[in-house]
Amino acid sequence: MSEATQSEMINSGELTKRGGQWSMGWSQWYGFNEGIFAVRYALKTLSDNGFHNHALAKANGFGCGTFEYMMSHNATTHWESWWRSEDLYSHNHPMLGASAEWMVSAVAGVSLHPETTGGKEVLFWPRFPNSASTIDYAGATQGTRRGDFAIAWQFEGLPEEDLYDSAIVQIHIRLFVPPDGSAVFRLPEYSNGEGVDSVIKYATQLPDTDLAKIVSSEECESRREAKLGFNYNWEFDREEKTWVKVHRRKAIGTACQSFLFHSSLSDVTWSSSETVIGRSDNGLEVELGPGLYDVMVDKWQLKPELKVPRQDWRVASIEDFYTNEDIGPYCSDLDTFDWNIGDASSLI
Repeated sequence: MSEATQSEMINSGELTKRGGQWSMGWSQWYGFNEGIFAVRYALKTLSDNGFHNHALAKANGFGCGTFEYMMSHNATTHWESWWRSEDLYSHNHPMLGASAEWMVSAVAGVSLHPETTGGKEVLFWPRFPNSASTIDYAGATQGTRRGDFAIAWQFEGLPEEDLYDSAIVQIHIRLFVPPDGSAVFRLPEYSNGEGVDSVIKYATQLPDTDLAKIVSSEECESRREAKLGFNYNWEFDREEKTWVKVHRRKAIGTACQSFLFHSSLSDVTWSSSETVIGRSDNGLEVELGPGLYDVMVDKWQLKPELKVPRQDWRVASIEDFYTNEDIGPYCSDLDTFDWNIGDASSLI
């Protein structure tokens, strides 16, 4: 690296002296301090224990130890190391790729149930950002020998972008459980564990989801071939210390929604709705059999995401975590599902 870059990283704390050598050693709010093993558990632990917004902040971070850092160096595949290397580490390696599992299980919200055998039962547990500016929809499919389980969710009724941190919106969720499968659905709740009312209904007759997959996939492929993607990308302005949207003349990506929201499923006949009242304490679960389910949360309060607490945007102290008496919503009630011993198998 150049002397200027080295000097900048020494001043920011990303390079520290280890004996007579300068070595990578950073601590930052918006990024990863973890390596091959801890990446998976850091993200999972944060999301599972009521700090999903912190997990999202790490995944959306900037600077060394983030995906933004890789992309800023023109990466198109995952690197073997957080630090750029031209002669030692691979530029196409899954070593730090455990974040992909977290995107499916937490950001979208589907994973094998911790106590299942043979992949018969899955856990639907979507977690949502504080602000719609972070992410406003997600979807994923969990393949098993019993068939494909699928989930998709999206914010609806979104206002102008300047209100993405404060508006009251709807969350629309679709769930699919294949024949001979079963699932547990953990109902939406705020990061502090406070529940919200959820309106649930199911398809009275199982629709042709295979057709919806095919048609949806074909439409997505057509969009990709036509380059009907984003005509902008987000870049971090290191002087202003904020993300800015940079418009391009060429589309650089194609956003494709889940087949669960495809128009081919618009003629589904639904059952009468059932409202599940949210509780003040966390822990509501619903058992689901085979079928297609539609869930709506009518009043979801958006709020600002985590902000850097100090002037230094790269390196920050996390002393508040050690001095704050609030240990998080999922640690306060040992009788709720959050400490089911079966869940521990995912960490062990």
